[in-house]
Amino acid sequence: MPRTRSVRLKLRDIAFFERPVQFARPFRFGAITLHATPQLFVRVEIEVEGKTTNKGTAVGASAELLVPKWFDKRPELSPAQTVDGLRRSLEIARGLYLARTEFQTAFDLHASCIGAQIATCAKKNIPPLAAAYGPAEIDKAILDALLRAVEASFFDGMAANIAGVDARLSPDLKDADLAAFLSGRKPLPRVAVRHTVGLDDRVEGAGGVADARQNAGANYFKLKLGGDPSVDAERLARIGKALDRLGRDTKVTLDANEQYADLAALQALIDRLDRDPALRSISSRLLYIEQPMPRDITRQSPLGSLAARGLIIDEADDSYDAFPAARALGYHGISSKSCKGLYKSIVNATRAAKWSGRGETFFVTGEDLTCQAGLAVQQDLALGAFIGVIHAERNGHHYVDGFGETPLAEAQAFAAAHPDLYADAGHGIRLSIHEGDLLTGSLHCAGFATQVHPDWSALRPLEQPTSLQEYLA
Repeated sequence: MPRTRSVRLKLRDIAFFERPVQFARPFRFGAITLHATPQLFVRVEIEVEGKTTNKGTAVGASAELLVPKWFDKRPELSPAQTVDGLRRSLEIARGLYLARTEFQTAFDLHASCIGAQIATCAKKNIPPLAAAYGPAEIDKAILDALLRAVEASFFDGMAANIAGVDARLSPDLKDADLAAFLSGRKPLPRVAVRHTVGLDDRVEGAGGVADARQNAGANYFKLKLGGDPSVDAERLARIGKALDRLGRDTKVTLDANEQYADLAALQALIDRLDRDPALRSISSRLLYIEQPMPRDITRQSPLGSLAARGLIIDEADDSYDAFPAARALGYHGISSKSCKGLYKSIVNATRAAKWSGRGETFFVTGEDLTCQAGLAVQQDLALGAFIGVIHAERNGHHYVDGFGETPLAEAQAFAAAHPDLYADAGHGIRLSIHEGDLLTGSLHCAGFATQVHPDWSALRPLEQPTSLQEYLA
């Protein structure tokens, strides 16, 4: 068992940047179709307690898409306004984190700021899921800097609990539960990709579900739902036929992104899955259904017999007590997303491990469309590999042409440092998928799963929010 060695640090600076990301083809999920959105980059500088050499300070980084209409889906807000809400979440978090001027652990910083972050954002009309985005991104960058300062990998550092994670935000657990979970981790050497099939994606023929040029040999597929049981059932039947043509054992998950109005609509879809011969191909492959109903309806709707289908929450995961509350309603799983917070993923994975048994299995899944090639994919992949996520949503990078607008020299630096993750097959540097899997070997490096940082000089400062004037009140 690794010896716990939490290290204390002091924040010196936090800076935000962004870069435009154009999608190679439209991606429709829920009520929005994405053609482009900015990518956030965070740069922090820390000082490590007791260090007198040049390793006493370190710079860390993180990255994530600023995705519209996912964190905040209120219909009265435009997509641009919901992105501005994320920018404001970041700025509020920056002020709270920098106000903590003493030496403390990385988790101390997170735990001491998250409550004030949620409360302050609520006063600014920012909902909890969007409020958590700011701390989530800052926390990743802080951890990257800390691991660089002590020259430890994410996997070794977290197994030794370098961040000082404890149960203060999860009173249903004990400190010993978290310590035992962390110290017992054996990171996965490879994680299978789960190929996303968006609502506007082609099903049949060239470029369709069975096209290896599109699915990259994936054995897992994530199928988006639109919320109409009849329409969804017809489309799923077509996808099932396409999967049959692959001639291999594939598994699927369904994701409604809150589009099913209530339990009755969800029941209608599941009845079709249970009884319609045209859906047998999908039903026999189905692992779980993700976030079928709106987050507010979810909290008020015990699943009853529907719980047997192994439902999970995602957008409803907006607090540290969301998983226990969902469990009481009949849900068995929850998504891990670095954009919702790496510490919350670790807490929830600890819960799933502790709760499983006596005939019931609880689990954490890998779902994240805010990740692009480079820093974001690598950190989210490392988190999933560490907590035991065996297959993860193909993180949106297949909707973008490789590294997108990233300068060539920066993309080449990532490819050189992580040759098991990237390759150029004549069409530019892209994520390298090996028989349906991503390899994690090169993520075992000093820092949070990356040997290189973005070219800061090629990024522009984070835009100041302008369209959410009511947030300034």
